Amino acid sequence: MESTIVARSSGETLTGWFTEHLREAIIKNGYRLVEEDVASDEGGIILHPVEPSGPRSFRRKNRAVFVIGIGEADEPPTEPLKTGYPFLLRTLANLFILVVKNGQHGGPEAFFFTLEQGFYAIPHEGDDEAFFNLVVERLAPLATSNLIIENEFVPDLPEALCNGDEVTESITRAGRRLDELDLLPSPFPLEDFLSPRDFRHVKQLFNIGGLSYGNLSARKDETRFWMSASGVDKSRLEKIGTEILLVTDYIPEKQAMRLSVPPNITPRRVSVDAIEHFMIYREHPKVGAILHVHAWMEGIPSTHINFPCGTYELASAVAELVRREKDPDHAVIGLKNHGLTITGESLDEIFDRVESKILRQVPMS
Repeated sequence: MESTIVARSSGETLTGWFTEHLREAIIKNGYRLVEEDVASDEGGIILHPVEPSGPRSFRRKNRAVFVIGIGEADEPPTEPLKTGYPFLLRTLANLFILVVKNGQHGGPEAFFFTLEQGFYAIPHEGDDEAFFNLVVERLAPLATSNLIIENEFVPDLPEALCNGDEVTESITRAGRRLDELDLLPSPFPLEDFLSPRDFRHVKQLFNIGGLSYGNLSARKDETRFWMSASGVDKSRLEKIGTEILLVTDYIPEKQAMRLSVPPNITPRRVSVDAIEHFMIYREHPKVGAILHVHAWMEGIPSTHINFPCGTYELASAVAELVRREKDPDHAVIGLKNHGLTITGESLDEIFDRVESKILRQVPMS
């Protein structure tokens, strides 16, 4: 499917050079430029250079717009995430590219920063065309992927489940175990980087209450599974409907997850990775639990593209790798520049099997 892209020029600065050449590479690779107001209404991709005076947020009209923030620096950042991630948040971008003047080969270098706190760099090795083709190759799959983050809440949870069951108790235990193993990065404080107005805009646009990393789920029966909510403290998963939710189905025509919740509460949204867990549970009836952490293990199969969390494409890529495993019911799959998805009989079994092999640092490439 053809994507729509709109770019804004910022002059002859390094940012301007990068933006204009990226526009040309995008067109050459078969993408289409449209006017900014059209893209805002209908969706597409926007190149959003940062002004010299500082980052300016881009306020979308809908989440179908994929914003790529672009800024510049003289030297490579010594701590890339601490440098680039605030720019990503302040521009309200989906992806931020920091163009460095003096990279590892003496020329420009493009550092990519994603909402999942992934980062990686593409150096300019003397060939403009090859450099910008590589940039397009890395960003296009991200920009054209489909988010599955809508939730349809149905207040039909049986009274006997409104306080949880033995399965939700296993999720509570697993969350505490993640904390004990120091595998729970603190939820990223969006409100520290965004104005109250922009913070409200992000929550409404992406249906999130904050950025927290990792999630876990456990099968209830043949078609349903319990899963952690989005943006909550995973070390304290207890309340049904707000911290642990029952996923009952995926509704393709609405691109939404169906959730059974207790009546008379205001539910919280399920983790954005629910579509991935749904695919795995439906295909592999013996999988009893799934754990996702921002960590790594050696010698594992991995996705080749760092699709954003909550996209159909990421879910499909992970499900395909699980399918290829000799034992899909006990699989460990790497998510490029992101973390791990691990299947097992139960969350307790998963921890017992992989705890000693976990590496906290995710390799970036």
